[in-house]
Amino acid sequence: MTVSLILVLVLTALIHLINTLIYSARWAGVKTGRLATAYSLFNIIFLIASTANTVQAPLLSSLVERTINQGLAALGSHLPDDLLLQMPVYQHELHLLEHQIRWVILSATLGTVVGGVLLPPFVRLFSRTILLFEEVGSVPRLFFLALSPRRFWNALKVMRPASPGSLRRVMAHKLGLPKGFLLLNIFISGIYTTGVLSALYAGALFPHYRTTATLLSPIVNGVATVLLAMVVDPTAAVITDQALQGKREEKDVRQMVAYLAITRFLGTILAQLLFVPSAWLIRAVAELLV
Repeated sequence: MTVSLILVLVLTALIHLINTLIYSARWAGVKTGRLATAYSLFNIIFLIASTANTVQAPLLSSLVERTINQGLAALGSHLPDDLLLQMPVYQHELHLLEHQIRWVILSATLGTVVGGVLLPPFVRLFSRTILLFEEVGSVPRLFFLALSPRRFWNALKVMRPASPGSLRRVMAHKLGLPKGFLLLNIFISGIYTTGVLSALYAGALFPHYRTTATLLSPIVNGVATVLLAMVVDPTAAVITDQALQGKREEKDVRQMVAYLAITRFLGTILAQLLFVPSAWLIRAVAELLV
């Protein structure tokens, strides 16, 4: 396993950990009664994931380029793509690349699990941060206070992972959420996890037009984006607003956050199944365009 691949795995896990912790913004917003502030402050944390993504993307792309270049160097660039894919040497390179990308998907799963385990303590810490921000009224001052040894030590004491018993208590309550909303989140999470990865792999399946294939990731992600915007986000927003208005109990939001994290985890498992078929779909679309 190369250093660049290890870095990709770490960054992918970090990105998915933060994307799972995003669910805590709704819970903390309801807990403190300050939903807008919760989202605003979490955007600062989300910048970490965005920065990690800017480093991860070229590293992932380099893995694909290495596979293609090694295959072409061994067989020659004059071979048509379909014939190139049949060559044992190139098939070996493709197999190695698929193995590496499946490790990347697995790191997304692990990052999601860690994020899910840290959700309850992170909500406690984030709720304190929201109230502290109201006192200081400035993000730079908030960071300055957060970095003080005493507050940093107190934050570490709060960050105790959730116990299996807490998950069982959430699951024991009657499900007060739309089941279709949760099932869609599995599908959406699976597509988002594999969308860019499948497009990169499609570039290796269509090496002479790999840029076209790689840029077609919206073919896969577009469906998930529409479903997220039309079903999942509005439903989660309604449940959150109802809790803020007193029409629902806070435990309903807690249950929603827990189930969204669980379905996100299941989505990363589904991504392992969607990965290769999605890559061939993107390759087929790329062939129509060239």
